[in-house]
Amino acid sequence: MIRPATPDDVPALHRLVRDLAAYEKAPDAVTATAEDLRAALFPTGEDPRVFADVAEVDGELVAMAVWYLTFSTWTGRYGIWLEDLFVEPEHRGRGVGRELLEGLAARADEQGWSRVEWTVLDWNAPAIRFYRSLGAEALDEWTTQRLHGVALHQVAERRTAGAAR
Repeated sequence: MIRPATPDDVPALHRLVRDLAAYEKAPDAVTATAEDLRAALFPTGEDPRVFADVAEVDGELVAMAVWYLTFSTWTGRYGIWLEDLFVEPEHRGRGVGRELLEGLAARADEQGWSRVEWTVLDWNAPAIRFYRSLGAEALDEWTTQRLHGVALHQVAERRTAGAAR
């Protein structure tokens, strides 16, 4: 069963995030706590900015799709950025990931949004094969860029220092 996540799902979502990090060979990279996820997915007094759909088998969460809205100035429409898609290994090959992606595609199509996008690690051949089987295309001419950690702080400080002049 595919459904939107609820606050009761947060501990299982946190477990799935940690399992994804381990699968992606970065088990120590997760610094988010279950409470961080709860605050992002179910904020008090404001609309959420991030969403999660989950797959449940026999009452247990076995997969997740965590996503948020993007915007394209080229199309003038919103889109979905799929931050994480993860299916527990023992449930792969049963259509769970396909159902999660079909749900996101249906949501985007129903809303008139222009796209669903995500990144995948270049060594993850099974995932790449799965995405190609759905008709997804690689945007190899685009490279992801990131400011984080010390570099993020330094760039932010430059703005602050410039405002003080």
